[in-house]
Amino acid sequence: MRPNDDMDVYSTNLTIFIMKKIFLFVAAFCCTVMVNAATAGALTGRFTINAKGDQVYFSQGNLQYQASSNKWQFAAHQYDTIGAANANISASNPGWIDLFGWGTGNNPTLASAEYSDYATFVDWGVNPIANGGNQANLWRTLTKDEWVYLFYGRANAAKLFGLGSVNGVNGTILLPDNWSGDKFTDTENGLADQGNYFYNEKDNNFSFHTYTAEQWSVMEAAGAVFLPAAGFRFGSDVIDAGAFGNYQAATPNDKYDAFGINFSSGSLNPQLYFSCTSGRSVRLVCRCSSAPAVKSYRKR
Repeated sequence: MRPNDDMDVYSTNLTIFIMKKIFLFVAAFCCTVMVNAATAGALTGRFTINAKGDQVYFSQGNLQYQASSNKWQFAAHQYDTIGAANANISASNPGWIDLFGWGTGNNPTLASAEYSDYATFVDWGVNPIANGGNQANLWRTLTKDEWVYLFYGRANAAKLFGLGSVNGVNGTILLPDNWSGDKFTDTENGLADQGNYFYNEKDNNFSFHTYTAEQWSVMEAAGAVFLPAAGFRFGSDVIDAGAFGNYQAATPNDKYDAFGINFSSGSLNPQLYFSCTSGRSVRLVCRCSSAPAVKSYRKR
């Protein structure tokens, strides 16, 4: 062995050791950034959305948009809605809106009655959301089949949802897969399964589960999701706020209509289709494992 061989070996091993440490540090940092970005603004409950077992987190509230600042955000509370102010929808509106035509992620103030204006679905999740990680493509909209799976496909699905009110706001409550508290029963919900939707002839769904804001904070901390009945919008007319909930899905029915979830005091349908020109609520999700890939759909 030459005199400098030991030093050379030591130097080489030290370099490899240092490089490994740097690599592990950078990898850990990048993973931390990705996880934090993907879940900022997300609730804690895990929800299975297909037979493969894929799970998602719901956002902390309905999606909102302000045209004057071109800013997206999630509502501060799950029960927050914009209501009648959605009538002010326009490209210069200084206020906020939360009822959007189908697939208007690239044109959120579109209120046209022309079906051709909604031919291509652009997910709202392509946009940076200020309190949702503030990066593009971290969130997405559930498909029709994924909405249906939440209500019909999950283990104990029938006992993991119900209708009621939170802080005086009517809506639908979704419980996560691993809910350890009391589950909802058909008797408590007043809902009868009709095969592809749920119906209550007494028309009193919202009276079954009522929570104050303080009581709901406990439910939310355990992973529960609340979808407020924000109504819907046709043009600049806001209809049935507080009485009906209408949430977008990323799936078209045909060139005129798109699927979504609809509920009222008498029924709940996770696969009802509406005119793509109507403004409906948007509740985004992100994958539990990582940030989701955003899909685009073109209507048939």
